[in-house]
Formats: sequence, C-alpha cells, structure tokens
Amino acid sequence: MTSVEVPYSVACALPSLVVLDITNEVAQEVAQADCSDGIAFITAEEDGLIRVNEREAGLFSDIEELLERLVALDVSGRERLIALLLGARTEQLPFADGRLCLGRWQRILLFGFGEYVAPEWNLTIVG
Repeated sequence: MTSVEVPYSVACALPSLVVLDITNEVAQEVAQADCSDGIAFITAEEDGLIRVNEREAGLFSDIEELLERLVALDVSGRERLIALLLGARTEQLPFADGRLCLGRWQRILLFGFGEYVAPEWNLTIVG
C-alpha cells in the first residue's frame, strides 16, 4: 500500500472562516533545509493568520461564533479588523533533527476570515 502526504488540507470551511492545515508542507520544507536545528518562522499574507493548535471541529465553530460577536459579517474591512484583534500573523516553531517540535496533536493552521483564503504564506528558516 502506498501513502501520499497531502501538502495542505481544508480543516474548516464556514461562511466567515476558512482554515487550511499546512503542517505537512511546512514539515517537508524544514526536512529539506540546509540546517537540521533552528527556528521556522511562518507568516501569513494579507488577511491571513497562522496559529498552532489542535485541529478539532469545536475550535473552529467557537472561533467563528466569537468573531461574529466581535465584528459583524457586513462590516466593511472585517478581515483587517479581525486580524488586528487576533494579533500577529506569524508563528515561530523550533525544529530539531529536521523535524518540527510540535505536540502530538498540534497542527499549523492558516486562518482566513472571508469566504475564501488563498493558501499564501511564507516560511523563513533560521538555523
């Protein structure tokens, strides 16, 4: 049996929240890096946001409900306001021996707050 690793997958697709799981793609880039130990800086483009968290359905519905209460869906510039409220768009993850130092269930998630988020993010490896 052959297995294929998907670079990223849709973790959540709700009316006002899209989340992509980019863990596998980041891990592959880290494994191919010139250094085996260091820090991976993952930055989302524009209205996206990177977070490390467990990938569970309850988290996504809770976040969507919270965001709807904070900033109504019809507010102009909603994505910018949400990004401002949720803080930095980046995460820093250590890696050792070419592997990300994540907890057993932790995943790297790319959040978008509109109907669509392009899976655009940058990875900077320092080692």
